Amino acid sequence: MNDTPDLPPTGPLLALDPGEKTIGVAVCNGDRTVITPVETIRRTKFTADAMRVFELFDEFSCVGLVIGLPINMDGSIGPRAQSARALGNNLKRLRDLPIRFQDERLSSDKAEDRLRAAGKRREEIERVIDAHAAAVILEDAIGALTA
Repeated sequence: MNDTPDLPPTGPLLALDPGEKTIGVAVCNGDRTVITPVETIRRTKFTADAMRVFELFDEFSCVGLVIGLPINMDGSIGPRAQSARALGNNLKRLRDLPIRFQDERLSSDKAEDRLRAAGKRREEIERVIDAHAAAVILEDAIGALTA
């Protein structure tokens, strides 16, 4: 994966689950023990999307960004993964910050399973799934960073 090895070892991280219409957002605390789904950004224009990402990055005093990379189940890179990489590269052009691309295969499935287990209804799951998928992506990234 096109990872940037310079994510700081401590400090809050912001995670993105980029989709065609939305971007799920999650954050962790400074010692990376608590992960919180934050919001779902409705995508409009890149500039507006980037502004909101940077607002959240600054609001939570983040030190790095994790972007979900939707690799195909066979390990190949398809159009969705290329789009996620383009998002990361474009964000990095606007602000030089550490970015890690994290394999996000099955993150939405894991998030949905957790929400169903918590007794959430379908309507609520649909409303919050992207932010919860970002939380799963962040959890996986933290696990990989500390392994």
